[in-house]
Amino acid sequence: MAPAPIPFVDLAAQRRRLSGRIEAAVQRVIESGAYIMGPQVAELEQRLAAHTGVAQVVSCANGTQAIELILRAWEIGRGDAVFVPAFTFAATAEAPAWHGATPVFCDVEPETFNLDPASLEAAIGHAATLGLKPKAVIPVDLFGVPADYRAIGAIARQHGLRVLQDAAQSYGASRDGRRAGAHADAAATSFYPAKPLGCYGDGGAMLTDDADLAARLRSLRFHGMGGGGQYDNVQLGTTGRLDTIQAAILLEKLAILDQEQAARQRVADRYGAALGNLAITPRTPEGVASAWAQYTLRLPDRDRVKAELAGHGIPTMIYYPKALADQAAFAGSPVSPTGIPVSRQLTAEVLALPIHPYLEPAAQDRVIEALRRALGA
Repeated sequence: MAPAPIPFVDLAAQRRRLSGRIEAAVQRVIESGAYIMGPQVAELEQRLAAHTGVAQVVSCANGTQAIELILRAWEIGRGDAVFVPAFTFAATAEAPAWHGATPVFCDVEPETFNLDPASLEAAIGHAATLGLKPKAVIPVDLFGVPADYRAIGAIARQHGLRVLQDAAQSYGASRDGRRAGAHADAAATSFYPAKPLGCYGDGGAMLTDDADLAARLRSLRFHGMGGGGQYDNVQLGTTGRLDTIQAAILLEKLAILDQEQAARQRVADRYGAALGNLAITPRTPEGVASAWAQYTLRLPDRDRVKAELAGHGIPTMIYYPKALADQAAFAGSPVSPTGIPVSRQLTAEVLALPIHPYLEPAAQDRVIEALRRALGA
């Protein structure tokens, strides 16, 4: 008989820690009747801004919508090029495509899995030869590590690009003394349940120091509402509000986030010490504190190892099995002239191990021992 599986993400353990607090927070919303745009929404936005160190936070319905609304506010559209990494989730590329813009795929760095500045530089020139107007770049803080915004920002300024930080996996991380969400002209994050800061449904937020942009985003998420209220529509918007109940839940989770991030770091340190001589383990650049949304190894014989671990009750995930430029949805989209060889290699090698703040040492031992056996140690 196979041993009981280890949870890949243990939301139940977090739920037990917050027992009573979550119920009370939700009950207050229910009793108030302010289910949409209740006071907890504004409170959450203020606390997120203070935690991140940005001037403005605008909550919304989900992380994908956060990207989409920022691009809409910037009036990104047909004929524009938006540069995105080829190795990430589809949301980063589909949001610009919704507006008629062209996603241009860039390669990623082999150690951080984040957007490669050299590939971006080449892609910008290539887009111009195709008759596209380079308008924006969306670096993704993959698996919790903020991208190299110093290098990317320098290239963006040189070519007149706006930078949109995709911090869906990195909320709580930092780089160069700044929290994820504070490195770009604007940032988008996700509160999907499995994220480092997750609600009990869908949710997202947009972060910026630009007050005018924030005002437009608040209008866009509420049907283009103007100063006269919800029946004063000054632009075409959408319905993109964060439910009050989700805001109330997030307030309770935000209160313990820094403690949870420290616990994730301890797990990552233990994995690195035990596995570093057997596989390519994650490396965080100097000056970076990862959110550890995922702990992702590179293994040449990934599929065999995954199957063997499953037999020992060790769940693993593959993020991501196919590069975006190779997906049918993006067929024909431009690719940096330097190609995407690293992205394609990663799709065959990456394997994510269980990591969360409540992964007990005994469970960590099971993961480490099973993996060492699978790798012949």
